[in-house]
Amino acid sequence: MHEMHVLIIDDESSIRESLAEFLRDFGMVVDTAVNAEEALELLAEKPYDVLIADLRLPGMTGDIMISKAHQLQPNLRFLIHTGSIDYRLSNELLSLGLTMDQIILKPLSDLTILVDKIESLFKN
Repeated sequence: MHEMHVLIIDDESSIRESLAEFLRDFGMVVDTAVNAEEALELLAEKPYDVLIADLRLPGMTGDIMISKAHQLQPNLRFLIHTGSIDYRLSNELLSLGLTMDQIILKPLSDLTILVDKIESLFKN
C-alpha cells in the first residue's frame, strides 16, 4: 500500500492532535484542520486518501463538508468521528457510499480501531 495521506478535522485541539500523532506513528502523512472551511482549502490544494471528520464543527457542519469534499476529490474515503451516539447518516452521505461502519464514536479508548477502520476502507 502506498503512503497514506490523511486529513483530520476536529475543532477540539487535543482530539485532533492526539489522532494525528497516533496515525503518524503508523507512518501516515497527516494534516489537520480546525473547521470545514480550512479542510476544504487543504483539499483543494492536495490529494488525500482519507478524511476523518467531526460532525459538530463551528460554521459548516461535517455532513455538508463531506459532500463538498467528495465533489473536490471523488476518490476520497471518509470516517466520521463523533460524540453523537444516535447519529444516523443522511441520505446524501448514504448516496456517496458511506456506511454505519464508517462512524467512530468518541471517546475512542483504543486508537488502533482507527487504523483498522482506515485499512478496511481500502479492502475490496
